[in-house]
Amino acid sequence: MRRRLLLLTGATTALVLAALLVPLTLLTRSHAVDRATAEATARAQWVASAVGPELAAAEARSVEQAVQSVNGADLPRTSLVLADGTVIGEATRVTDAVRLARTGRAFTYEAPDGGRLVLVPVEGAPDGTAVVQVALSPGRLYDGVLTSWLVLAGIGVGLVLLGLLLADRLGARLVGATRTLAGTAERLAAGDLTARAEPAGPPELRLIAGQLNRLAARIDELLAAERENAADLAHRLRTPVAALRLDAETLRDDAEAERIAGDVAALERSVDEVIRRARRPLSESAPGADLAAVARERAAFWLPLAEDQGRTVEVTTPATPFPVAVPADELAAALDALIGNVLDHTPQGTAFSVSVRTTTGGGAEPGQRAELVVADEGPGFPGSHAAERGSSGAGSTGLGLDIARRTAEEAGGGFETLNAPGAHVTLRFPAAL
Repeated sequence: MRRRLLLLTGATTALVLAALLVPLTLLTRSHAVDRATAEATARAQWVASAVGPELAAAEARSVEQAVQSVNGADLPRTSLVLADGTVIGEATRVTDAVRLARTGRAFTYEAPDGGRLVLVPVEGAPDGTAVVQVALSPGRLYDGVLTSWLVLAGIGVGLVLLGLLLADRLGARLVGATRTLAGTAERLAAGDLTARAEPAGPPELRLIAGQLNRLAARIDELLAAERENAADLAHRLRTPVAALRLDAETLRDDAEAERIAGDVAALERSVDEVIRRARRPLSESAPGADLAAVARERAAFWLPLAEDQGRTVEVTTPATPFPVAVPADELAAALDALIGNVLDHTPQGTAFSVSVRTTTGGGAEPGQRAELVVADEGPGFPGSHAAERGSSGAGSTGLGLDIARRTAEEAGGGFETLNAPGAHVTLRFPAAL
């Protein structure tokens, strides 16, 4: 934008100056010619008036001195052509122009070499009319024109540079204000809802900055309301969870009561975590977690239920930790959703596996990455299956796969489903920096 503004200003200024300066240069040239011609005419008339009485008195020496006094190295060539053809002063030849001037006419005409000749008759000579001739060479005729043109060119260049300077300052102001707005929008997109734009630049950009600030404030208000609503809804779950805990305590089978109480405690922790996450600002980042450790922990959590259903569970994870930039609770929620889908939507006795393997990316995804794969030996996904929020082919809410997908993609990873046979779900995570 700044460069285009400079180019537009430079081109416009150059065109305007060309329209003004070209006629002005022609005018200075014509003015120089007129000035030189007028000075030569005045010189010729002065010589004619000075030598007229001397010619009448036949004072040849005085006539010669008068002609020589107006000749010099830096002066036009002045000569006096007597009636008999004698030339006093600068050498010249008798031409038709001289003969015409002897008839009593004073005039100026262009010489064949490009200069000009000024001829003035001298009346009163005893033997006929003499003629004063002043010759202007082309260099003397256009004396000062080049200097005037250089001055005009300098003025034009100066005006162009001044216009470019003003355009650059204006462009810098516009670009700076635009970049400030873009930076504010980028911070808002990154989750910093405290970002506000400083109104600067022309009125249009100031208006945009004000509207952007209003939009940011409105988004902040809406998200705060949504977080509070989510926290309130999660808090309302405490009552039925407390009822479940009391029911678990009344069971006569101590082992069963202990198991159900543990599940209820885990549910209470999940509800508390939902409340904390709902009230956590978006700009506040949570620490990452070890993907392999979370996979082992969640597989162990679901193992009792899987054994009750007669399922075989295979867990394969690397011995060394593999940290990813995803909080442990989000990893656990994604893995719980995938394992829950297996337990809910495959026949009892269907085996499944949870594996974590590390890979080295290439091409557009360089660096070390980890893959979390949950695979079962069931019938696989329906033919019209799509991992979209609210879309399900088995009568469920359709949120489980979407939770897993968003967990991977928001961390900069990927999501993939495959029937090979059975359902295979792969989550890819980049290593934490």
